Amino acid sequence: MAFVGTFCGAASRVENRRGLLSTARPAVSSSGASSFIAPVALKRAAATNNASGMTMSDVAVAKPLLQQTGDSFADMCINSIRFLSIDGVEKANSGHPGMPMGMAPAAYTLFQKHMTFNPKNPNFVNRDRFVLSAGHGSMLIYSLLYLYGYDSVNMDDLQNFRQLGSRTPGHPENFETAGVEVTTGPLGQGVCNAVGIAMGEAHMAATYNKPGFDLIDNYTYAIMGDGCVMEGISGEACSLAGHLGLGKLIVMYDDNHISIDGSTDISFTEDVGKRYEAYGWQVINVPNGNVDVASIDAAIKEAKACTDKPTLIKVTTMIGFGSPNKSDSHDSHGAALGKDEVTATRDYLNWEYPEFEVPPKALDHFRTKIPEGADAEAAWYAKFNEYKAKFPELGAQFESNVLNGELPSNWESDLKAYGEGAKANATRKLSEASLQVLGKAVPNWIGGSADLAPSNLTIMEGLGDFQKTSYEGRNLRFGVREHGMGAICNGLVLSGYNLIPYCATFFIFTDYMRAAMRLAALSQVGVVYVMTHDSVALGEDGPTHQPIEHLASYRAMPNMNMYRPADPVEVAAAYAVGVESRKTPTIIALTRQGTKKLENGSYEGAKKGAYVLSDNSSDGAADLCLIATGSEVDLIVDAAEELRKSGKTVRVVSMPCWERFELQDDAYKQSVLPDAIPTNKRVSVEAMTSFGWAKYAGTHVGIDSFGASGPGPAVMELFKMTVANVVEKASSL
Repeated sequence: MAFVGTFCGAASRVENRRGLLSTARPAVSSSGASSFIAPVALKRAAATNNASGMTMSDVAVAKPLLQQTGDSFADMCINSIRFLSIDGVEKANSGHPGMPMGMAPAAYTLFQKHMTFNPKNPNFVNRDRFVLSAGHGSMLIYSLLYLYGYDSVNMDDLQNFRQLGSRTPGHPENFETAGVEVTTGPLGQGVCNAVGIAMGEAHMAATYNKPGFDLIDNYTYAIMGDGCVMEGISGEACSLAGHLGLGKLIVMYDDNHISIDGSTDISFTEDVGKRYEAYGWQVINVPNGNVDVASIDAAIKEAKACTDKPTLIKVTTMIGFGSPNKSDSHDSHGAALGKDEVTATRDYLNWEYPEFEVPPKALDHFRTKIPEGADAEAAWYAKFNEYKAKFPELGAQFESNVLNGELPSNWESDLKAYGEGAKANATRKLSEASLQVLGKAVPNWIGGSADLAPSNLTIMEGLGDFQKTSYEGRNLRFGVREHGMGAICNGLVLSGYNLIPYCATFFIFTDYMRAAMRLAALSQVGVVYVMTHDSVALGEDGPTHQPIEHLASYRAMPNMNMYRPADPVEVAAAYAVGVESRKTPTIIALTRQGTKKLENGSYEGAKKGAYVLSDNSSDGAADLCLIATGSEVDLIVDAAEELRKSGKTVRVVSMPCWERFELQDDAYKQSVLPDAIPTNKRVSVEAMTSFGWAKYAGTHVGIDSFGASGPGPAVMELFKMTVANVVEKASSL
């Protein structure tokens, strides 16, 4: 049975682990019935590296026993998972075998007895989701995908783990391997993605489900380890999950007490269960996850029965279970076991099969999920057809937006019309209006701010708050949790419901969420980041709040659209790109201060990343070219007028997004920045670092130091972000 509650303090943890290590092991009598033999302990690699407190003199090595769980067939299936994982890591001579070895019973119980999925259609919309937050144990999920018959992982892939060209990279990647829901590896990110997925499920269920028609009725499961629990990001997202009462989120915590440094007791002795109870989670303990599959099964059932709280199942395991010399040690955490230890582990667990071989009976058993999954999907579509007949408008919307990922036909025309018709304002105000347009036009547009909605101006009017009692609301309240917010939004995109999320904070605070933003770019996740207060012009809050290097750093990040729009038309265009770019995230950096409306602002030009605002030369070979982004476009427009009075021909270019510009063909790029105006005749102007601008201009007007506290105009004057300085720099050329 499962036990509710948590251990109290480090001393109790060690005592209980000693109890776990000396648990009697089942054996088989001559009649085949299960019996028990005297307690034995697995041999340890070194006294200083075992979490049980045992020394080498305590060790007694027992004869290998087939029935680790008391069920010989279950053991065969569980050991199939273990040894595929062991063999994959061993062949690669790289990886983390210990976690898959310890968590194999929990993973088998979850996938075999509780999860609904269709191996032949990994995108079945009502599938249960599984996130391996402890992504270093990637061979666990690869073994499961192979065993259950996913086409994305075959035996060659398992045998080429961590090799170039295989679909089994070192950490799971959603864009590489079908069946992998999210990209994991940086610890804590995955469980936060799971929170986002569960939020997506709750929102879609509240939006579309009707009595007798639960179109969305799936669970989100995750496995995380001690490292995930230690990382602060997991606390941010799990705190929010508890507040929201996400009852269909179930996280299994692999409580094995080992990290790379050794026993976690050297740095991590808190009561995790009590912390999660304080978050508002249900906490269930499984004291012996190595052998007690009945308790694992009961714990999952108990978790599913709790509808108003997420559940943490604390599964205490032995890392590297079955390895006589490296179990319960960091030696099985981040390196292959070694040939001799693999042989010893096979002997200990009485595994008679050669490497990468799965017993046919076990494989047949795993593969029964293929017809089961197909039947589950067919039943869902039959229900959906009834739903469409009874609720035709909602059914059509669900089919278009959720199943097919289509956008309403009028969404962009409404957005473009707003931009072209709007008056000048601070770009954050123009962003607010764009959000209202998208909120009405795009049903799957959802998002919010990290406790800065009144400053970011990110509330969509009339669409309600997403709360425990109103999951249909589309305004998300993240609280002061920037990092968790970023990872949650990744999960919303990857939830499989074709949601398009935005999230907001001050541009400077992307420092707190950069890791999640990088994973969005890596994972091809089209989150839209609404980032206000984009330069030193924000003023009095001073250098702690004034971004300097941020534009350059995100321009350096692969697969990231970094937009800094200048006026209503460019703001609308930036949002359009963000909505359309489902595999590329988009940052929109916005001003606090007012900006002008550009006389020749171009929606299509802004979508292309750069365009010509004006040029008084007759042949396109102007004497000078001024290039700027955001609020500084106003500076170069005025500076160009001054320079033209002195007889200069000047081209003025607005360049809101470098990345989009670089996607254009050479002819378009030449039409904007022609070779006829060489870089030494170009001046870039941006109230940020000059780093990176050398690609486009030889002279830069910018800020290569931290900012200062004072009224915005005074700070801009201090750093010479003025028309006079632009004219002076350009004239010197």
